[in-house]
Amino acid sequence: MAATQVTPTRMELTRLKRKLVTAVKGHRLLKDKRDELMRQFLDLVREDMELRVKVEEGIRNANRNFVLAKAGMSEETLRAALMAPRQEVILNQDKKNVMSVDIPVFNYETRTADANDIYSYGFAFTTGDLDGAVKSLADVFPDMLKLAEIEKSCQLMAAEIEKTRRRVNALEHVIIPETQEGIRYITMKLDENERSTQVRLMKVKDMMLQEAHKYKKG
Repeated sequence: MAATQVTPTRMELTRLKRKLVTAVKGHRLLKDKRDELMRQFLDLVREDMELRVKVEEGIRNANRNFVLAKAGMSEETLRAALMAPRQEVILNQDKKNVMSVDIPVFNYETRTADANDIYSYGFAFTTGDLDGAVKSLADVFPDMLKLAEIEKSCQLMAAEIEKTRRRVNALEHVIIPETQEGIRYITMKLDENERSTQVRLMKVKDMMLQEAHKYKKG
């Protein structure tokens, strides 16, 4: 804060002192928020890495079974078997607030509770490999949904961490130092004015004493 931008008055000094207290408190709170966000973000990243390995393994198993099923069945039979699914998934999205960040929460429910409804075909003309592929996809689906939730949460928290970091830096390197500089400048100017006033008062006192002394001698 340049000295020319500060009015050296006691009112301005009081205002800057209040601003400094608020800025220091805000800086401390934002640092705590940033640190807690980082902690939770790293926990999510670790969970994401573990879950991604599990999901990729499940998808690989499903793909392998689909390849085997395709090798053992005609393309027309395979297409007909998967054309009209009996099961339906209803996806619900909610959200929860974590350190002022609204992260998504995904839940789902199926149209029917029968686990066998994932198979949209009869078993007479299909192979067991197709059953394994469908079962693998059904098993990995909850983990895929959780993975999507975690990765979106990581994106949102990373953006909030960056925003909080910029605010912390602005307070630490700009606002607080400028406010402290303004307080020092005003304090210095007020001290100078007070000393000048004292000097003038002392001179006036000396002049009055000299005048009084001359008057007595006269």
